[in-house]
Formats: sequence, C-alpha cells, structure tokens
Amino acid sequence: MTSVLGPVSPRSAEHLAVRPLGLRDAVLTGGFWGRWQQVNREVTTPHALGWLERDGSVDNLRRLAGPHRGLWFSDSDVYKVLEAISWDVGRDPAAGLDAAVSDLTRVLRAAQEPDGYLNSNVQAGHEVQWNNLVISHELYCIGHLIQAGVAHRRGTGGDELFDVARRAADCVVTEFADRRRKDTDGHPEIEMALVELYRETGDATYLDLARQLLDVRGHGVLDANGHFDSTYFQDAVPVREQSTVAGHAVRALYLLCGVVDVYLETGERALLDSALRQWESMTATKTYLTGAVGSRFDGEAFGEEYELPPDLAYGETCATIANIMLCWRLQLATGEGRFADAIERALYNLLAASTSTDRTGFFYNNPAQRRVARPAAATQTRPARAEAPGTRPPWFACACCPPNIMRTVASLGGYLATYSDSGVQLHQYVPATIRTGTVTIAVETEYPRDGAIEVSVLEAGDGPWTLALRVPGWCRGATVSVNGTPWPASANAAGYLVIERQWRVGDRVALTLPMPVRLTVAHPAADAMRGAVAIERGPVVYCLESVDQPEAVDVNRVELCVDEPLHEQVREGFLGEDPILVTATGLARDDSGWAGTGWADLSELPPEVGRRVTLTAIPYHLWANRGPSVMRVFIPAR
Repeated sequence: MTSVLGPVSPRSAEHLAVRPLGLRDAVLTGGFWGRWQQVNREVTTPHALGWLERDGSVDNLRRLAGPHRGLWFSDSDVYKVLEAISWDVGRDPAAGLDAAVSDLTRVLRAAQEPDGYLNSNVQAGHEVQWNNLVISHELYCIGHLIQAGVAHRRGTGGDELFDVARRAADCVVTEFADRRRKDTDGHPEIEMALVELYRETGDATYLDLARQLLDVRGHGVLDANGHFDSTYFQDAVPVREQSTVAGHAVRALYLLCGVVDVYLETGERALLDSALRQWESMTATKTYLTGAVGSRFDGEAFGEEYELPPDLAYGETCATIANIMLCWRLQLATGEGRFADAIERALYNLLAASTSTDRTGFFYNNPAQRRVARPAAATQTRPARAEAPGTRPPWFACACCPPNIMRTVASLGGYLATYSDSGVQLHQYVPATIRTGTVTIAVETEYPRDGAIEVSVLEAGDGPWTLALRVPGWCRGATVSVNGTPWPASANAAGYLVIERQWRVGDRVALTLPMPVRLTVAHPAADAMRGAVAIERGPVVYCLESVDQPEAVDVNRVELCVDEPLHEQVREGFLGEDPILVTATGLARDDSGWAGTGWADLSELPPEVGRRVTLTAIPYHLWANRGPSVMRVFIPAR
C-alpha cells in the first residue's frame, strides 16, 4: 500500500481493518462542512495569518535574539496553520495560499540551525537546548513541523517545507535515537509525527524512534520539579499497562495517537489493547455528551470516573480534536462504527461550538452550562486560555486551538470513508464524492437536519463489491433501499448495514435514519447531572440559551416536563443556518420561599411554586453567537 494524500496514511495494510482515502479521493461537495471548509480557506486562514504576525509568532522565528513574544511553544501555532493551508491547497491550489506557505518556509529555513535544530524560544537564549524537556515543548513543536511538512508534500508534491521538517527530525534522531537519551518531551505529539514521516519516506529510523519515545514514558523519566506530577505528563504508568486516560487531556490523547500509529506499522497487539482500554474507559466515564473531554481546569486534565460537572467543564477544544484523531486511527485498526459515532458527536457538537458562526472567533474551553452571562470577549486583545468569556475571542495568548480547528476542517475529507478488498465503507454522512480507484460514489444529504442519505454509483468497477453504511448508535429503525427496492436492514456487529451486489452506474441507495427528538440521561454515578435530562436529535445536542426563553424566565431555575411532547420547528436563516429548534413544556420555578436560607429540613420544605412555560432549545453549537448569555445542556427533569 502506497502513501495516500491524507493525514493518516499507513505504509502497509497488514494491520488495517479498513484503509484510508486521500483528500482528493474524498471531496466535500456542500452541506454544513463543505461550506465551513470554504470559509476556513477564505476567511479563517487570512484571519489566522494576521494574528500570527500580530502576536509575534512569526517574528519570533525571524528574529532569534532578544525577547520572545508570547508563549514559549508559539512556533507550533505557525506549523499548524501551515498544515491547514497545505491540506487546503492539496485539494484546490491557490496562488495566494501557496505564496503564504513559501514566505513562512523561507523564514523557517533562515532560522534553522545547520544541524536542523529549530526552536525560536531556545535559539533566542531563553532555554538551553534539550535541557528542560519536561516543559520546553521542543519535541512537541518539531512534531507539528513534521506534520506540516508531510501535509505540504502530500498536498503539493513540493519538498521545500518538507526538507525543513525532515532536517529537524534528523536532528532529533541524532540526539535521541538508539537510547542516546532516556527521556522524552513533557508534551507528547512527536510520536505520531515521526510515524507519519516514516510512512512518507520509508526510513524506519523514524518509526524506531517513535517506539522508543513510547517505551521510555511511564518510568518517571521526566522531572516535574513541582510543575504538576508524573500523571499529568503520562509518565507514571508505562503505556502498555495504562488502563485509563489520566493527566493533561490533550497530552494523553496525542500520546495514544502515537500508540495506535506504532501498532498499525508493527502489529504489536499490546499497544492496540492499551489504546482500546483507555478509550473505552474515557468514553464510558470521562466524556461529556457534547464530546468534550477533560473536566478539570487544574492541569487541563481528566478527572476521576464520572467527574463531569457541566458548569465547571474544561473541555478544551484541542482535547476533542485529539480524540477525533485517536478515533480515526482506531477506526482504521478495527473497522468498528463506535469510533465513527464518537467522531460524529465531537464534530457536530463540541468542534462546531468551538467557533463563531463567522469562523473568526474561538472557544478554548467549552462549558456545558453557563450560570451567569459573562462579558463579551474583547476583539483587540488575546485572553488567557481558561474561563471562556461570554462570546468567542478572535485569538488567544495560548493559541493552540484555532490552528487545530483549521487543520481539522481542512483535512475533514480524510475522515469520511474508507475502503477494503471487499468494498467501500461510509462513516460520516456529508455531501461528497468518494473515489477508491475503480469505484466512485456520490453522497447527497442534508444530514443532520434530516436522516435521508442517498448514495449514487458513478463508477461501478468490475465484479461485485460491498457498500457499508454506518448506523449511528443513537438510531433506531434504520431502513435502506436499492433502486427503490427495500433491502434487509440489519446492522452487522461493527454497526454497519452492508449491501453486496454487482453494482451498475446509476444505482441509487437510499438510507433513512429516523431521528426523533429524544431525552438523554447521564450515568447515575455522574452526580452533577443526576435527575436531569438533555435534549438530542440525531447526532446534535441541544441547549437552552437565555435569549430564546420567555421574558423573566431564569434558565437556572427551570425544569423540563418530561411527560409532555417535544416539538420540532425549522428556523430559517437562524444565525446563518436553517436549523431545527425544539420547543418543550417546562416549569419556571419560583424559589422565593427559600429566601434567606440555602437549606431546609426535609420535613419542612418550602412549597413548590412555579408556572408552566414554553422552553426553546437550540443546537449547542450555536450558543454564544448573540452576545453574552446563560446556557445549559442538562435540565432538571419534572
């Protein structure tokens, strides 16, 4: 199997259940994500390039002396923007974007040391090279540079940026390979980048180093020196023995991406088993309904099992993106639909909510409840990463999330479908054209506004093959027909409806996924949400936002009448979309009987007083686009 144009391109198919497609083989043709890709290119990219100049990230690389502006790992923000642009021009070349990459590459080449080393903070004299790996982010930054270089080479065929990245990787090899050093970076990331560099070049030195960096972690090799602890750095338990995700959420999930990547190239089952254990534990006990992961502000970290407070949720955008990256690798390794389900939940809820509707404002952390309407974000300054303001800021002092969103959206075609010797597997329902070499299909849908998906065969190939269609875990009663004739609709153990036949050009498959509005409850061990319900429809999580409720209704003091019907209504032109809103009957409580006390004897409770009201719920991803507001996802049940 040769390398394909995509962010995860295993060199061999031996350990793959399904194989990835390149970005030119899976092309978005419209819909919510197709429009976002276009805005990502035309609006977000120049916005990001402007902020990289404004906040000094590029100047740090131009001027390797004197003060370093911004955070010490700001180089990585430049690299992620370069990766995003590279995937974009790989789909559709553009002179302006090509010029931006060339200009930044010249800056990097001029800054790079003769031995390949590149880190503006260290080269400016603020750290000693490789001397403070626990917090320096040196390998982390080089990892993002490698990913940008690989993306640009795959997207354009050019070696200009790739050569800078490979020289930096070779510098790391010289310093670390063959156990010349026993330590690693405090922030995992380079592991998956090195595997991808191996995939691109065939040089096993990079794969061996990636495995070495996995092997040394978990043995206390990082001296935290009071900066959190070994668990925070994933250095307390060897990767093959770890049973659950722990510590800094992004770091833990980036590390697991590297774990699965090494498995896909070596077949070492202990690595895959560890990744599956940790993912299953995280999904069952440490993941919010919105797809957010990482509940603690302290250390941007995972909490204990079921520690999921909605109002105090950290839910860093980068952590959910890291989970999308991990899920995709597990999808390739297993072919199981549960990983595509998790990607879908993350995409339509947390990732979509992490940006403003104009795609120039961003949330770093993503709460599931907002008790007080906070002031709107300043438009000319960069807030700190934590404590999301009332609206989305245009950039951050720690700017890891906006470029991460950009590169995810730019490469989204790579997450839609796969192929195997038996046929094609469709994982995400987005208007798109999917090509596997001999077979081409077109997907038409307004999903998730409705559950109607139509797949047309444009090129049929020779001989019979299978079309596998994911049935989401939330769906009941899926039906499918071929050329108008019903087909047996029974999902297999992996969660897919499989149609095998001799296909012909013009064949049409109609899949219907019923998506009535439903009420969802959390596991009873999740104390913060016990006795409350959330509204969902299809893959979309809903929330109550104060601006949509009747006058004088306090979103903090409402209950949802769960025995009353829920009603859907299309709201055309709402925040630039035509979403389906949900109305429900609720009770607006009057808590005045509790005045003066926060406690009461169980036998002397104040009388329950309230009035029935109509509550309106909007898709969670649209909240905070109309100014500061109060918001909640989980609502006390009545």
